[in-house]
Amino acid sequence: MNIAVIGTGYVGLVTGTCFAETGNTVVCVDIDKKKVEKMRNGEVPIYEPHLDVLFQRNIKQGRISFTTDIEEVVEDAQIIFLALPTPPGEDGSADLSYVLDVAEHLGRLITDYKIIVDKSTVPVGTAEKVREAVAKNAQCDFDIVSNPEFLREGYAVDDFMKPDRVVVGTSSARAQKAMEELYKPFIRQGNPIVFMDEKSAELTKYAANSFLATKITFMNEIANFCEKVGADVDKVRMGMGTDSRIGKRFLFPGIGYGGSCFPKDVQALHKSGKSEGFKFEILDAVMEVNDRQKTVLFNPIKEYFGGNLNGVRIALWGLSFKPDTDDIREAPSLYMIEKLTSAGATVHAFDPEATENVKNLLGHRIDYADSQYDALEDADALLICTEWSAFRNPDFSKISELLNNKVIFDGRNLYDNDKMKEMGYFYKSIGRETVNENNPS
Repeated sequence: MNIAVIGTGYVGLVTGTCFAETGNTVVCVDIDKKKVEKMRNGEVPIYEPHLDVLFQRNIKQGRISFTTDIEEVVEDAQIIFLALPTPPGEDGSADLSYVLDVAEHLGRLITDYKIIVDKSTVPVGTAEKVREAVAKNAQCDFDIVSNPEFLREGYAVDDFMKPDRVVVGTSSARAQKAMEELYKPFIRQGNPIVFMDEKSAELTKYAANSFLATKITFMNEIANFCEKVGADVDKVRMGMGTDSRIGKRFLFPGIGYGGSCFPKDVQALHKSGKSEGFKFEILDAVMEVNDRQKTVLFNPIKEYFGGNLNGVRIALWGLSFKPDTDDIREAPSLYMIEKLTSAGATVHAFDPEATENVKNLLGHRIDYADSQYDALEDADALLICTEWSAFRNPDFSKISELLNNKVIFDGRNLYDNDKMKEMGYFYKSIGRETVNENNPS
């Protein structure tokens, strides 16, 4: 098939590349001329494991190309994917201006039947708004389809190539047949394409992400309660996770969720409910708890240093909101940096991929290290915000040599309490006993 993908952000680029990998001819459109030129030269503008291999292979074989000119791709495209940003507005609702502006423009360009697909995460009712925007100027038949993405950053290529399910919202038999043909190569293992109406498809994405955010937040509340009563959240988590009705995933406690999806989608669903006169009380609690959880380690750090952080130097491992991505949107590390630096501390940070993004955001408000061990030099404590694999089994003797104090505040529960006790560390994690609390180093 001939496919057009409008927008080469995270979703658009993965979508276009993976469709090209299965033999389709894909043209990706973006208004950023410099970005388009880089992609034409084989440069992937985002960090996503395994994407670069597929990206460069499909450029070389001529199945994917890039342009800033939307007009040149519309005529040949059978299916046009809208992978445009829907950022939260001041009131938390999704901003649809990018989507609707492009939809209206497409109405002026199309001259024969097209399938226009909402790939962006959008509120219930957006498909109808897109249909109206296209219809303002269209002189031919077209169909609007809702096809939400379920990509995890760090695993997006695998998620696209081997999806748990594909959700397609359409009321058109013609569009359904085309979407089924397009996705057949991705469901050879038997996972389903779930066809439904457009509104149900739109809500499915928000419902799924909000449920996962709720599961994470509930576990964080349990972890915080464990600390109050002397229980161990790791044991509670394992006891819960072996229940097949609950499952093992998304039960790991920590310093909150971030990223481009969960915070935005929970907020947008909450706002959608409000606009319909419906109050999502569970989502109220999820947002409140997660905002608080991002800085749950600040007070313990401050207390350890006698209530005064002036002149205290904190080594920070992990800036991205999760491992295997350079995405720092709503990352807990940024909230901790704000609290620490406002209290007079200095921060020396390391991240395998996200450093440049933080530099662009924060500039010289913090110091940046070239390695995880460089960050420890002359630091008074280590704070872990992201569970990168490289942090899971470090050289603890080296850590002891470089830190001024054997002190670790672990927001991702990477280390074993008994091991920390044996090595003489003060070790504060989430939902577990604080090690050597009465004998700080």
